[in-house]
Amino acid sequence: MSLEEGYVGRFAPSPTGPLHAGSLVAALASWLDARAWNGGRGGRWLVRIEDVDTPRCTAGAGEHILAQLAACGLVADAPPVWQSQRGPRYQEALDDLVARRLAYPCACSRKDIEQAHAAAGHARQRHVELPYPGTCRAGLQGRPARAWRFATTDFMEKMALAPVHQAPSATFSIANNLIAWQDRRLGTQQQDVVRSVGDFVLRRADGLWAYQLAVVVDDGDQGITHIVRGADLADNTPRQILLQQALGLSTPRYLHTPLVLGADGEKLSKQHGAAPLVVDHPLQALNAAADMLGLPKLVHPHNTSLNDALSQWVKAWMHLYNRSS
Repeated sequence: MSLEEGYVGRFAPSPTGPLHAGSLVAALASWLDARAWNGGRGGRWLVRIEDVDTPRCTAGAGEHILAQLAACGLVADAPPVWQSQRGPRYQEALDDLVARRLAYPCACSRKDIEQAHAAAGHARQRHVELPYPGTCRAGLQGRPARAWRFATTDFMEKMALAPVHQAPSATFSIANNLIAWQDRRLGTQQQDVVRSVGDFVLRRADGLWAYQLAVVVDDGDQGITHIVRGADLADNTPRQILLQQALGLSTPRYLHTPLVLGADGEKLSKQHGAAPLVVDHPLQALNAAADMLGLPKLVHPHNTSLNDALSQWVKAWMHLYNRSS
């Protein structure tokens, strides 16, 4: 499905625990964006449980998340997709990239990468992952493979040499080693993926599928046209655009929502001790999430039904973000 034919959005939580106040913001935003599309006529809204990182997942958390969403009136238009059941599709995509020399095996550990940067005199910035230095790009040199990486550098070079036939409505561009894309809330964003990230992992050393490959394959297979998610995932977008191009997939439109921060200024997260979302009074939680998104708070929350509240926010969302999306 092309971007002009319709709207398919998704909410894709990781089941490492229940929803919390921060993840509800992203869930509500993605649901509202789908329902507000086409003047309020609405598009399709899907839920995908991203349980590909199995060691971090909690038993029963996926089902709990679905129940929390339902209690808040956020019900998907199709049964959920579970990433843990989609390994063969990810392998198919990896095999395709390997066959076209756009992916290669890597023997490097994190320590190897750190040592390579130290030998080159590169200082490491705090909280910033070191870009891959390309050690295994030309071969393993007799070492056993640990992971598989996307050949970012080679692909960017091929893109630079290829004629560009960009549609006027395209939401991204690639020029001078920079990937620029238009975020519907943040505006124009750009990143030099080669310099910032390098050849990134597609399949991890522990055999698990990397987030970047799984999410791109899933979005393509589900026909996702619009992605609404937290701003902490914005810097993943250029890597995903590259993979979409390499796999011949359409690039969705993106909107990255504000983050709910803890008292210490860090993003509220399950790993950061965020309290599980209590849905005994869903309107209270939704009202706080709507406020975070810049939507009007309910004047009389105790006298407003869940359906009426969601309808009010759909109309407000149309004026904020869905004017031309």
